[in-house]
Amino acid sequence: MDFRLHVFVTVANRLSFTKAASELYISQPAVSKHIQELEEQYKIKLFDRTGSKIALTQAGAVLLKNCKTIFDIYRNIDFEMSALTNERQGALRLGASTTISQYVISPLLADFHSKLKDIKINLRNGNTEQIENALVNKEIEVGIVEGQSRNANIKYQEFLKDEIVLVCKSTHALAHKTPISITDLEYLKFLTREVGSGTLEVIEHSLKKQGVKVQKLTIEMQLGSTESIKSYLLNSDCVAFMSIHAVNKELINNELTVIDVTELSIERFFYIITLQGNQNQLTSFFIDNLSSYYNLKL
Repeated sequence: MDFRLHVFVTVANRLSFTKAASELYISQPAVSKHIQELEEQYKIKLFDRTGSKIALTQAGAVLLKNCKTIFDIYRNIDFEMSALTNERQGALRLGASTTISQYVISPLLADFHSKLKDIKINLRNGNTEQIENALVNKEIEVGIVEGQSRNANIKYQEFLKDEIVLVCKSTHALAHKTPISITDLEYLKFLTREVGSGTLEVIEHSLKKQGVKVQKLTIEMQLGSTESIKSYLLNSDCVAFMSIHAVNKELINNELTVIDVTELSIERFFYIITLQGNQNQLTSFFIDNLSSYYNLKL
């Protein structure tokens, strides 16, 4: 591909000539030279510079949008041409929401790489909202998310069933006791994920159907990761709704325990997401392997 465009996209993503130079292993003057050549070619500024800060101009935003399309085509060409020689080569940008990236996807990626070492996968982590935005902005080709939201530009495909359970530390007063009722929830102290989390979205949706608003619960703290919630639980009398996949190890080790809540069952699917009508051969190939791997495991 045109290396100048690659330099431009790196600068646009980083909004820093210095960081782009470091990522590309070239000097900062070389980065500046490539951008200057593009601006001379198109006879328009691509970046506004204010002191040490830069921002995309309208022309820069247009070029970035088209570069993403161009690079998608390049990746598809690489994969399709290599397939003609009975090889599988290419690069795939994958996004996964927090629970999935930490507790679900790693065995699949290891299995996929063992069979297809020439396909390079770049994994981006974030909450469901961030991964969906990355897909819409063509920063990734495929994502795996949790949650109830639906974006008209995105195709959602059921992938793996999950259950969300209420957990506390094994020495909590409620540990190993009889089930509690829905109304008992208002007397507990909760930890939750941040706004934009797919897990939080599913919890809010399920509790609302039972006439309970999350906003009415006592939220001691919102934390940005599942691991931080587990660590906090082990050192407090709080409770939290969490994916069974995320707490499996702690349940086995008797560090955390599940609190049964009568008349409350929170189940969901993890979803494979792609843009509507925009799925190249490599993406389809990866999704087929993803689905077949977990079908064998179930």
